[in-house]
Amino acid sequence: MSLRETLRVMVVDDMSVSRELITQALDWIGIKHYTTTADGQAALQALSAQPVHLVISDFNMPNMNGLQLLRGLRMNRATQRIGFILVTGRPEPEIIEQGRQLAMNNYIKKPFTQEAMKACIERVVGKL
Repeated sequence: MSLRETLRVMVVDDMSVSRELITQALDWIGIKHYTTTADGQAALQALSAQPVHLVISDFNMPNMNGLQLLRGLRMNRATQRIGFILVTGRPEPEIIEQGRQLAMNNYIKKPFTQEAMKACIERVVGKL
């Protein structure tokens, strides 16, 4: 089995259109095992119970933003090694630096192409 057939991904974004664009890219890449959630807190609970290989999370969400989710993942032994990609419409240097300090694996700017998403994911997990 190839990596794309076994990779498990969670997409976290409060906007349904954004979740759909990310999952369309995952489908295009050939990644079949993914779940979605609209809330960082719900994602943190779900990931604690059943970790995945990679989280693709929006930055700007209510209740818990993407970096707060990343911090929560890194503080939990069961989730601390999950790959993490931050999706943001405004990749400001302070956001990216804070993400790096929290061991963010990569980020991608909105809007993105399917090819760009594939390249972003491959920089984290390897060739798909």
